[in-house]
Amino acid sequence: MKTVPVSSKSAPVHSRRGMRDWVELMAKDHGVLRLWWHNMHQIDSNMWRSNQPTPRRIEHAAQLGIRTIINLRGPRSDGGWRLEAEACARHGLQLIDFTVRSRAAPDKQMLFDTKALFDRIEWPALLHCKSGADRAGLMSALYLLIQKNRPVVEASQQLSFRYLHVKRAKTGLLDAFLTAYAPYEAEGMVFFEWVNDIYDPEKLQAEFLSSFWADRLVDQLLKRE
Repeated sequence: MKTVPVSSKSAPVHSRRGMRDWVELMAKDHGVLRLWWHNMHQIDSNMWRSNQPTPRRIEHAAQLGIRTIINLRGPRSDGGWRLEAEACARHGLQLIDFTVRSRAAPDKQMLFDTKALFDRIEWPALLHCKSGADRAGLMSALYLLIQKNRPVVEASQQLSFRYLHVKRAKTGLLDAFLTAYAPYEAEGMVFFEWVNDIYDPEKLQAEFLSSFWADRLVDQLLKRE
């Protein structure tokens, strides 16, 4: 099992701590809520998306033929990460720690790192965050834009309430990012030309206004990262 540092330092490999890891995954990380709700969807033959998987679900991913798991929560050392790393090693999957933010406009380096990530991994892949709604939605959209050259209107559908993504909260910055590119795509500008020459993440973030109640829903009730 390999952890590949892209956009952030790769977490060191930590040994298992027995039942403590399961308690952290199920209680502290709210994993008990994900026992029956997996938010797992196939984007195409090469990419899947989901919330934080358990070891049993990682075994199932291997049975589906998945070769790489992309952890969008970044390098960690908690019980959930330890269990994930152990399961990936057991089933011969590559585990990549890649940091994505859910309440900020994507920075330019992260976008270029995403392209480098997609260029190097072994397919098929599964990407996940904690809930499978926001960071997984953004990266699924970028997969369609960058890897499959799909139009932004199609890619934007990966950020949807179908996956429990809330557009009116601060997580709506991810939608605003894709919306900002749309008029330039209509003029024929390719995505990374726009990122390099036009896109201003600080301006986008400063102009975005979220709803107080939507933020309360996402932060307090849904407990999103």
